Amino acid sequence: MEWKGNRESDNVDDARGRTSGGGGGIGGSGAAISLLSFIGRTFGIKGIIAGIVVAFILVQCHIIDLSTLLGGGSIGPAQTTQVSKEDEERFHFVKVVLASTEDVWTKEFARIGKKYEQPKLQVYRGRTQTACGTGEAAMGPFYCPGDRDVYIDLSFYDELEQTFHSPGDFAQAYVVAHEVGHHVQNLLGISDKVAAMRGRPDYNEYSVRLELQADYLAGVWANHSQQTLKLDRSDIEEAMRAANAIGDDAIQKKMQGRVVPHSFTHGTSEQRTRWFQKGLLSGKIEDGDTFSMPYKDL
Repeated sequence: MEWKGNRESDNVDDARGRTSGGGGGIGGSGAAISLLSFIGRTFGIKGIIAGIVVAFILVQCHIIDLSTLLGGGSIGPAQTTQVSKEDEERFHFVKVVLASTEDVWTKEFARIGKKYEQPKLQVYRGRTQTACGTGEAAMGPFYCPGDRDVYIDLSFYDELEQTFHSPGDFAQAYVVAHEVGHHVQNLLGISDKVAAMRGRPDYNEYSVRLELQADYLAGVWANHSQQTLKLDRSDIEEAMRAANAIGDDAIQKKMQGRVVPHSFTHGTSEQRTRWFQKGLLSGKIEDGDTFSMPYKDL
């Protein structure tokens, strides 16, 4: 895979240096307003004035920080984190991969008479706030339908190599392409239909269908990227190795020593690899219907 020198997407948010606190909780301006409200109810307007005067004196004496009272949800000074050379290279890498998905899906949507709306990708560290709740590195890369963003902590690539024994840049690219596949499903209305199944006894089966289709869509992207990224057989093998390593059966056997098929949510290693290959061979959205066939035939 040759990615250096290719276009980098502008739809990438670098949140690696941000704190994950935010001012929406019991800190920051919310706490200050709540405190003044309590004083007002208890001591009246004179109490509020006295409280403001006391706060002003404490700020002037540098006993408390004004930013803590009015804006900051984090405690203590802002922290800056060093970005390693490897981490920075990975950052540019995912920007190139996202740009490639933009090019592919813009053309493929146009072919079927639709307009592709590009997602944003947030690169973060540790944890981050999303429209789907708090995202954490332990979750791995994920897509949030609520804000139509893809999220990734680049340390996942270390886990992909060390825990799942799936090294290689195209294995890493496959992970991003899979999450963008979920964005494609969201734009096509497929995600909403599956979400409506939540709570049904067979919901896990629909989750598996959704995930296998995202693998298929990653394969479609790979089909269209072979020339621009100069992919060869070893690159494709990297992606299939990654798909194989993160099958439900492989993960369950590794983590708990046994496989529980009825609890699958993503599909088996064989299924994930096979659907990625189908997308790679077809290169077309419409050939990836994982919902019309019997579940046992997936």
